[in-house]
Amino acid sequence: MASLQEQLLKAGLTTKQKARQANTDQRKKNKQKRSGVAHDASLQEQVKQDLVLSKADKAAKDSALNEAKKIELANKEQQLRIKQILEHHHLKGVNGDTEYNYTFDNKVKKLALDASTHKALVNGRLALCGLNETTFIVTSETAAKIAELNKDIILVQNDKIESPEIDEEDPYADYQIPDDLMW
Repeated sequence: MASLQEQLLKAGLTTKQKARQANTDQRKKNKQKRSGVAHDASLQEQVKQDLVLSKADKAAKDSALNEAKKIELANKEQQLRIKQILEHHHLKGVNGDTEYNYTFDNKVKKLALDASTHKALVNGRLALCGLNETTFIVTSETAAKIAELNKDIILVQNDKIESPEIDEEDPYADYQIPDDLMW
């Protein structure tokens, strides 16, 4: 009587390659039983340890990812708040003939302003803020609020110039410097 393996080969239900593989697996199992090595028990313990370690690693990775997402969300919220403040509080209709030069992203830019806006910007009542390659003219109070959120947005914020003290012995004290004098 032929073995089950031979019967399956004759019936065409298996191949010679699969039969050889099955024989090899059977010999390995028998050899392990004879040598007395209990791989199954140690393998189960190792799987349990790996499972515990992988859960701890996964929890650590998850918490790190959550922290990164929270920080990213806070930064995005801050940028949106700054953008909203700039869009609602910037001055419009200040175009004029006087040019004001400033630096934005290490490039010198020119801004055409009217005389009163130029004077207010120089005296510190107004400030320039830059966001996404756009320049906004805002009041110094608005610039202070934006500086609390992000100081890098402020491009130009001059210190307020106090009224100059008049020297009593100055021979030219009676003569005012004209406002339209350009150097």
